[in-house]
Amino acid sequence: MIDEALWVAALTGGMAVLASWVTSQGNARAARFQAEASARVQHLSQIRETRRSAYLELIEQAHITGELYWRLGDVYAQLTDADAQMARIQQLRVELRDEFDPLMHCARVILVEGPRPVAEAGDAVRRAASDAKAALWRVSEGQVGARARFDEAHMGFRSCLDGFIEAARAAIDGS
Repeated sequence: MIDEALWVAALTGGMAVLASWVTSQGNARAARFQAEASARVQHLSQIRETRRSAYLELIEQAHITGELYWRLGDVYAQLTDADAQMARIQQLRVELRDEFDPLMHCARVILVEGPRPVAEAGDAVRRAASDAKAALWRVSEGQVGARARFDEAHMGFRSCLDGFIEAARAAIDGS
């Protein structure tokens, strides 16, 4: 009887150890799964916030640049003397030079951050800003028809910026 009791005790103890081991394995897997899921959510949240910040920075820099482009019309409306107009246009070009590099930097960050539709829209803003800047240079050189080409490039820039804003909004809403 003692042998049977010993066997029952050993079997019961073994089963308890086995049940404890199975339970601990399940708990460890559940904890690992929960930790991985939490890390994924945190990572996605961090990506979303990084992208959102990059998008907002590009929009801000584009608005600053666009404001400088817009001021060309003010030059012609407020100044009648051709020399005064050219002096103010040169001043606008200097101001634009200071604001242009941050815009280009933001556009390159967007190319890295993505996603693809937003990156393409950001690159379109970059190209349109470059086109408008080149057109403004032609205005400052007094080239014939340069003002009309600048106005066209400026509207293209505004259109590309609107497209970027829509792409960024869709990317943020979709994430």
